[in-house]
Amino acid sequence: MIKEGPIEPELIIDPEKHRKIEQLRSIAELLDGQFRVPGTDIEFGLDAIIGLLPGIGDLICGGISIWLIREARRLGAPRWLIARMIWNVAVDVGVGVVPVVGDLLDVAWKANRMNMELLSQHFRTSARR
Repeated sequence: MIKEGPIEPELIIDPEKHRKIEQLRSIAELLDGQFRVPGTDIEFGLDAIIGLLPGIGDLICGGISIWLIREARRLGAPRWLIARMIWNVAVDVGVGVVPVVGDLLDVAWKANRMNMELLSQHFRTSARR
């Protein structure tokens, strides 16, 4: 299981890299969990809202997700990690284009959150070696 939470600054030598990861995490949170259905634990973000636009909504959010992955690569994420991140987004966009099912998936499948947790876990593990 992936440990959630921000990366401890002392685990990343480069403060600029730490700042960038936290910025990416904020964008992922906006896309996947900015809002909560009152009285429940159900969270959703702009991905679920924009995804309601037929045809183009999931493509817009998929584009933002790909940008997040590109930034992760710029930070030094290895190819295997990038492949896992692409898979998460592919599931989100691939199923997301299916009417109704895709809209429900947008609420349940948090590809951007998962990707930022994968990235954070990678840097936590790398820093401890």
